[in-house]
Amino acid sequence: MNLQNKLSVCAFALLVITVLIRATMLRRRGIRAFLFGVTDKGDFLLIPIVLALIYSILSKVLGLPMWEPLVRPFWESTLPGWFGLALCGLALVGFALTLASFGDSFRVGIDAQQPGKLVTTGMFAISRNPIYVCFLLFFLGQFLVHRNIVIAAALLLFALTIHRQVLREEKFLRAHYGAEYEAYCRKVRRYL
Repeated sequence: MNLQNKLSVCAFALLVITVLIRATMLRRRGIRAFLFGVTDKGDFLLIPIVLALIYSILSKVLGLPMWEPLVRPFWESTLPGWFGLALCGLALVGFALTLASFGDSFRVGIDAQQPGKLVTTGMFAISRNPIYVCFLLFFLGQFLVHRNIVIAAALLLFALTIHRQVLREEKFLRAHYGAEYEAYCRKVRRYL
């Protein structure tokens, strides 16, 4: 196991820990942050994609069984992996800034009961979906480190699933915030 693989696992662990800490902080204030699958059971399509990513990343580091052709690197150079780790680092910083911008409005899933206020400042002044942009940058970075077919396929499916979620959230936000959200959409792009 090389240094890039170890660092990529550390970055992944940091991402998960950050989400769990934020959710715990919100729960202590009486806010339910995890609403995944509440409004649409189709949200659960994301679970096998994320599990494939996690297993593929951990398989080399922990020596878990994996059919070798699935994790065989597309190329031998490790230089793109360093760029990938830089992307993971950038994504983690962006993710932390996004969580700070979110305030108490952070949710995993659509919260139709307590949606909070429309957030348009901080990272949300750059992108309407900075958390998803950060996730995609993070997993692109992971692909550059591990450079295999499993992560490539999971990254593509993850991007499509995220886009589906963004469209669902936009529909909800238009209905809930109306003209305020429309004005925000005219000023800030969906992604970048």
